[in-house]
Amino acid sequence: MSKPPLPKFATRDGVSPSCVGLPAGDWPTITDFLVQRFPAIARDVWLDRMQHGLVVDELGEAVTPERKYQGHLRVYYYRALPTEPRIPFEATVLFQDAHLVVADKPHFLPVTPSGHYLQETLLVRLKNQLGLDSLVPIHRIDRETAGLVLFSVNPAERDAYQALFRQRDVTKHYEAIAPWREDLGFPLTRKSRIVQGEPFFRQAEAPGEPNSETHVSVLQVSGQQARYALSPVSGKKHQLRVHMLGLGIPILNDRIYPPVVPTPEDDYAQPLQLLAKSIAFTDPLTGQARKYESRLRLLLA
Repeated sequence: MSKPPLPKFATRDGVSPSCVGLPAGDWPTITDFLVQRFPAIARDVWLDRMQHGLVVDELGEAVTPERKYQGHLRVYYYRALPTEPRIPFEATVLFQDAHLVVADKPHFLPVTPSGHYLQETLLVRLKNQLGLDSLVPIHRIDRETAGLVLFSVNPAERDAYQALFRQRDVTKHYEAIAPWREDLGFPLTRKSRIVQGEPFFRQAEAPGEPNSETHVSVLQVSGQQARYALSPVSGKKHQLRVHMLGLGIPILNDRIYPPVVPTPEDDYAQPLQLLAKSIAFTDPLTGQARKYESRLRLLLA
C-alpha cells in the first residue's frame, strides 16, 4: 500500500500543518518534548490532537502519546484555537488566473496564521473560498494595513515571483493619512537604520548605516491632515510606519507608533490609515507587464 502524501502538503479547513524539528535529546517520549517545547500548550491539548490524528511525523506516521522520542525527525501538527472571534471585514479578489491571485485585504485581517489568528486570516479564507490548497502569499503586509496582497497558485512558480520582491523588481505605492507639515519640504526621501525595538514587535530607528529608504510626497491637503504617497525602496518590517513617525507625522490611528504602553486593543472604528494602493512588475514567466490597484480608499477628515 502506498503512503499518503507528506503531511506538509495536506490542509484542514484551509490550514496547513505547522512543523517542528526534534533535536538530539533524551526526552522519554515525543509528547514530553512537545510539552516542554510549547509551554503554553497543555499536555491534554497534545493528547487530544493525537487522539484525532492531528500529529504525525515526516513520513505521515501517527505520533501517539507513548511514542518514544527520536531526534532529527520532523513532526507536523495542526493548530486549533478554542475561540477565534470573527473579523467583520471581507477581502475582495481583484484578479485570478492559473499563476496569481490578487486580493484587496481589509484592515485588521492578518495575511497568514499566527498567534491568535488561524481561520480569521486572508490566506485561509482564500483557500476555502477558491478551493486552492496550494495558495501561498508572495509577500506580506501588516495586519493593520489594508490593500493589495499577491498569492502564487502553482508551487513550482513561487520562487520566480518571490524573487521579484527579494531583488526589488517590484514597484509598490502606498497611501497614508497623517498630520500635515508644510515645513518638511515635500517630496522627500527618508533613509534610516531600522532595528528591532522594545518590545519585540516594535521596530525603531537607530544610528548607523541606513538599511531602509522611503520616498514621500503629498497628494492632498485638508486642514491639519494630508494624504501622502509612500513608495518604499526597501522592505523592512513596519518601515512606512517607522519612517512617518521619524518625520514627526505618525500615520493616523497607528496604535504602536508612537509607542503606547500597554498597546491599545483593536478599534474597528479607527483603522490604521495606511493602504497598499498599487503594485507593478514584469511577470517573470510570461514577460507581461502587470499592474494592480486597490479599490479601497482612505478618506481625509
